[in-house]
Amino acid sequence: MNTLKTTQCGETVTVLKLHGEGPIKRRIMDMGITKGASIFVRKVAPLGDPIEVTVRGYELSLRKNDANMIEVE
Repeated sequence: MNTLKTTQCGETVTVLKLHGEGPIKRRIMDMGITKGASIFVRKVAPLGDPIEVTVRGYELSLRKNDANMIEVE
């Protein structure tokens, strides 16, 4: 299973599924990260946290724990 956490800088991926439940999953979905959304990984911080991505035309920073819940292809 590939997750957003394992995606390399400069890659564009498509969301397959969101793992997790409750408020965390809701928050991720509210940021526009839903099934079928295209995500471009812009930067990864030196220690790997946070990950900076572009989704639906705007930029987001995600923690590694959140990125690990997003299954991509």
